[in-house]
Amino acid sequence: MKDYTEDRDLAGIKLLAVDMDLTLLASDGSLPPHMTERIDALAEAGVLFCPASGRPAPTLQMMFPTHKDSIAFCADNGGWVIYQGRTAFRDLIRPELWHEVLDFAADDGHCAPVLCAFEQAYVLKRDQRHHEAIYKYYKDIRYVESFDEVDAEADKVTILFPDYDAEPRFASTYEPRFGKRLYVTNAGREWIDFMNLGVSKGSGVAHLCRELGIGLADAAAVGDTYNDIPMLSAVGHSFVVANAEKHMHAHADYLVPSNDDRGVATLIDAILAAKGR
Repeated sequence: MKDYTEDRDLAGIKLLAVDMDLTLLASDGSLPPHMTERIDALAEAGVLFCPASGRPAPTLQMMFPTHKDSIAFCADNGGWVIYQGRTAFRDLIRPELWHEVLDFAADDGHCAPVLCAFEQAYVLKRDQRHHEAIYKYYKDIRYVESFDEVDAEADKVTILFPDYDAEPRFASTYEPRFGKRLYVTNAGREWIDFMNLGVSKGSGVAHLCRELGIGLADAAAVGDTYNDIPMLSAVGHSFVVANAEKHMHAHADYLVPSNDDRGVATLIDAILAAKGR
């Protein structure tokens, strides 16, 4: 796979969309040092920074407090796009459809279904034992006896598989059952995400580019796993981190150092250097 230094048009990048877990964040969950300064430098160089994640927007904004009203966020795997503090796009799953997914998963004793309702997440009280794993991503959690109690607008359903068997369960059960009606994707080995057909990190980045008049050829993305594939496919500059599984090499043009070697920061520095910064 080609090294990121072989991209001869880094100076042409106008938007940088970056996955969070195991891409921008190190294995300990930390951001690269001096990210505040790097984001500021990108803005001065005419590059919009955009975290792109399955996380909801409020959680992402908490991670970038000094930039939450200046950068973009592609949240909920593209179901909710925010630019400069305002919603640029959001999507709604029909309630009868998210109820069907949640009820099916609730009958499975080996997972914890979560309804992602923009500002709030709904989880069954029986699954409070998984609070720590869910709270990592969803800070405002309402525990309910049954999803029948819930009347909310939602853009995503996610399911936690605490035994790290999300990939085989995706292939054997959830994608075959729901894949013709929803976009179903793995988010690592613990989670399966469900959005409307056509909603993905790729569509979220495309919505943002249209809003800002940026050509997708001038957008860049960095990722590591399945739910990053649509985003990598959509943009003109696609990168995966060295810690990504080998199958991801087929979905990007260039390789950057691993998350623990701060590959995204290295790429940002290369983009800034190419722009003479």
